[in-house]
Amino acid sequence: MSTIKILLKKITPEQLFMGSVLLVNGGNYIYNLLLGRLLGPEAFAEAALLITLLLVLSFVGMTFQLATAKFAVLFSGDQWLSFKNRSYKHATIFGTIAGILIIVFSKNLQELFHTKSHWMFILFGIGVPLYFFMSVNRGNYQGNQDFKNLSITYQTEMWSRLLITIALLLLVPLESSFLVALGIGISFIFGLIPSDLKDLSFTSKAKLLPENAKRVTKFMILTACYEFTQIIINNSDILLVKHYFDALDAGLYASLALIGRVVYFVAWMFVMLLLPTVVQKQKDGEPTAPILFKYVGYIGLLSAVIVTACYIMPEFIITIMFGDAYIAMAGLLWQYALATSLFAIGNIFAYYFLSLDHYVPVILSGLLGMSQIILVVFYHDTLEIVVQVQIIAMAILLAVQIIYFLLKKSKL
Repeated sequence: MSTIKILLKKITPEQLFMGSVLLVNGGNYIYNLLLGRLLGPEAFAEAALLITLLLVLSFVGMTFQLATAKFAVLFSGDQWLSFKNRSYKHATIFGTIAGILIIVFSKNLQELFHTKSHWMFILFGIGVPLYFFMSVNRGNYQGNQDFKNLSITYQTEMWSRLLITIALLLLVPLESSFLVALGIGISFIFGLIPSDLKDLSFTSKAKLLPENAKRVTKFMILTACYEFTQIIINNSDILLVKHYFDALDAGLYASLALIGRVVYFVAWMFVMLLLPTVVQKQKDGEPTAPILFKYVGYIGLLSAVIVTACYIMPEFIITIMFGDAYIAMAGLLWQYALATSLFAIGNIFAYYFLSLDHYVPVILSGLLGMSQIILVVFYHDTLEIVVQVQIIAMAILLAVQIIYFLLKKSKL
């Protein structure tokens, strides 16, 4: 017992958070794998659509989370309290508006994505305001580098979604997509544990100084633009495949995307650590490029291992994770993993620049994100072509980010 205590004391908060993120990603993978096996390819296509919408939601929520994290480092005293209250208030308002829009247009979403019911979208929309509120709470912990509580919020959300959703599917005789949406909504409530609501007030009269308000607004607008490009790049393929292909192909593609994106979800862990570290080093006048090199090295090595594994034993990976019903995607697995790896490395560069208030990469990512949609819209005869055009778009995106870094490195 004493040995365990000694080992725990040697674990840094950053290492604890990295371990927690790996556990969360593992739990999310188990969640998706169980859905794939329980539902089969066609029903899993609808569940995967909800999961994709959750990812879209998470990227928008990241705008609030990253802004809160950044200014938790830069602000203090009354300015921090004013900013925190403002962030919670705006996140709640924005989340409520977004949720209402999803509910109002639920039947249109049903027609667009060819789902059996619109109730899945209504349930999802009800949970949206909670998600945005939760994002600000996480940004507070992230910026203050309180990785223990930050880890707990991700754990409570993931485990509640996993356990509640599977229990509902096994015990409640209702439409599977409805039950998956219900499980997601309930998990947002658990994701608020723990919450830092001390001194929170939606009616506070305290205001940011004009120069601070301008700085916050600029960062949030540009971060929102970048997060929107992430939505486009990371999720448009699944949405377009669900639109252009039948339910079987859409379900098969969803399984391919889930396996191939493992490198991206691990890269996200490094983004959480990178932003407050880079902001703090810039504030202290220290060099920031070594942090970038460190995390790019980690993701590059991980990417190489995953792509190689997907190339050498794709049938084994797909069979173990989803079963024989999905084996048709084996030949595309390494190619999708390659596209995701290129995107993950480019994403580390982009968040690094965003931390330093360099916004040219945001514009470039937006343009290339739109190019990916255009390529898929014009070239979608087969799933193979859909994957290959993404490789082209992501390779160009990474090359542009590297060139921008080389041009700016003397100033970093």
